[in-house]
Amino acid sequence: MNFHGTQVRQRALALLRDGAKNADVARSLNVPLGTIGYWKHLDRARRNECPGRHEAKCPRCDGRKLDESAYSYLFGLYLGDGHVSHYSEHRVPNLMITCTESWTGLMDDCEKAMRTVFPDNSVCRVRRTGCSNVKVYSKHLLCMFPQHGPGKKHERPIILESWQQEIVDAHPWEFIRGLIHSDGCRIINWTTRLVAGERKRYEYPRYFFANKSDDIRKLFTDTLDKVGVEWTTLARGSDPFNVSIARKASVALLDAHVGPKY
Repeated sequence: MNFHGTQVRQRALALLRDGAKNADVARSLNVPLGTIGYWKHLDRARRNECPGRHEAKCPRCDGRKLDESAYSYLFGLYLGDGHVSHYSEHRVPNLMITCTESWTGLMDDCEKAMRTVFPDNSVCRVRRTGCSNVKVYSKHLLCMFPQHGPGKKHERPIILESWQQEIVDAHPWEFIRGLIHSDGCRIINWTTRLVAGERKRYEYPRYFFANKSDDIRKLFTDTLDKVGVEWTTLARGSDPFNVSIARKASVALLDAHVGPKY
């Protein structure tokens, strides 16, 4: 019983070329839907009919206009929870941002930024346990995210190109927002005080950003300095992974420009 033999494959391609839907072909031939999609992709690639072969020009390679505000936000998300997959020269790279399933607004903002930065490329969401991966496919991801490399981000240098630094300088709040939306949070701290013999509870908001990469944390704090936000470092053991923003005026600035995840 060989459902993936040459005859079955050729029959599937014949149906697909005649306009049949992937799901209908999968059901009729008892072949997994993903396999049908893969066969169709390879067939279109051989005939130079893949949409990716006619991809829009790249802002870095060809000078296409780039929405810098959207890029600054997306770049912040990438430095926190993003990853560029580039398996081989025959596969189109994809940028994947992992978002917790409960933060639907964050996923919407991430997808919107991807579509704005890559207006002619495929964007999708892939559900996982407790989260969703928001993905965009483009041949030019390595041009737009030159920090990509083997291994974890905190195990390699993360240095901005001059054009990226110019974008971050021009759109600092979008960059900060992307970093906090990926590796940060807004919480409510509380304490009690004795007032006129009565113990009262006081609450105050606070922002945290945590990342193991010294370079990424410095990018975050340098940008905070530029917009007038005061911050401190909280060490976990001997490693200063956490950046805290607790002063009232600084929290108010972040509330105005970033806000909690939603």
